[in-house]
Amino acid sequence: MHNEYIQFLPADLSLAKQVTDYYQRNRSFLEEFEPKRSEDFFSIEHQKKILKKEMIDFKEGVSAHFYLKPVENPDDIIGAIGLSGIVYGSFCSAYLGYKLDKNFVGRGFTTMAVEMMVEYAFKELELHRIEANVIPRNKASLRVLEKCGFVNEGLSKYYLNVHGMWEDHIRMVKINSAMH
Repeated sequence: MHNEYIQFLPADLSLAKQVTDYYQRNRSFLEEFEPKRSEDFFSIEHQKKILKKEMIDFKEGVSAHFYLKPVENPDDIIGAIGLSGIVYGSFCSAYLGYKLDKNFVGRGFTTMAVEMMVEYAFKELELHRIEANVIPRNKASLRVLEKCGFVNEGLSKYYLNVHGMWEDHIRMVKINSAMH
């Protein structure tokens, strides 16, 4: 998937060095919104394990993880976006997660990526609901989701352990209205 600015690349072992470089470049930038990471996480070997798991999960239909490449500089990974916990049947839903390189923030890349992922989830995967959970202080992420048509369904207390602390999250949801 791609548009004129960014391209989605599915998880693949060939991306290990680029993904590792991305995490090393953005280590301090991302740490306030992610779980505590061991030193091992920032190694190529560990990223290969993650990529391999993402590839297996994609084949099994339980997740869909993509890495973002800018059209202007196709040698770099500038972020990641994914659907996890994909469930079909009467639930027909998934959880959305995304992150972007500190040097590309504020340029519309995250909004574009979320819009592309919503289209993929609703048209290709035929999901009914996408849920994204955001720490209330992450105003930029909340704004991205609002621009993409997600609505606030409430606050989940102590929802995720982020950087060593249990944090409340705002539950943002988008429904596939074409299914109604």
